[in-house]
Amino acid sequence: MCTIKNIDECDILTEEVAILKCYDMEKENKDMNITVYCGSRFGEKSVFKDKAIELGNWIVEGGHSLVYGGGNVGLMGTVANTVLEGGAKVYGIIPEFLLDQEKGHEGLYTLEIVKSMPERKTRMINLGDAFIALPGGPGTLEEISEIISLRRLNRTEKPCILYNIEGFYEPLRKLLEEMVAADFLPAEDLDKVVFASNLDEINAALGKE
Repeated sequence: MCTIKNIDECDILTEEVAILKCYDMEKENKDMNITVYCGSRFGEKSVFKDKAIELGNWIVEGGHSLVYGGGNVGLMGTVANTVLEGGAKVYGIIPEFLLDQEKGHEGLYTLEIVKSMPERKTRMINLGDAFIALPGGPGTLEEISEIISLRRLNRTEKPCILYNIEGFYEPLRKLLEEMVAADFLPAEDLDKVVFASNLDEINAALGKE
């Protein structure tokens, strides 16, 4: 495992050089970096864990790599361990203050230790080619909401997908629809957010039908 800690303090010319030395980002060696946002807990329903395993296997079978929050707990750890067991690369980004709480994963291809939550989010966005949110708590909601906003502002064209397992994200869909009805959100911007019920719909969103 390659560990990068507090990159701005490294004795390397630039942050980008530091990252590239550990991240092996050559396009010919992978298909996509899939950034996955999900809970540090398992949730009440066993199907959440089942679908996290299924998503991890999908990442492996598609020749993708995983970018995630670097922990080894809850759905986070489930997705990461499934991808690792399948032989694909996993890039973790975790704030130093969460290393104990989220049990920073020691078996990753790269674990990047950063100083803050905003830095973690930025790194996960920059490294990702597509963004998928499994069920999770407020942190997961915050992370995918930033992608929704970036899509709306045309700051990224990368796919934004909410894995709507057993209707988990239906309340969010209804809230966004209410924003459209109240004229706070253009209808065309809502179309930039994909609510996927299964892997086939995720493939379609990624243009891999």
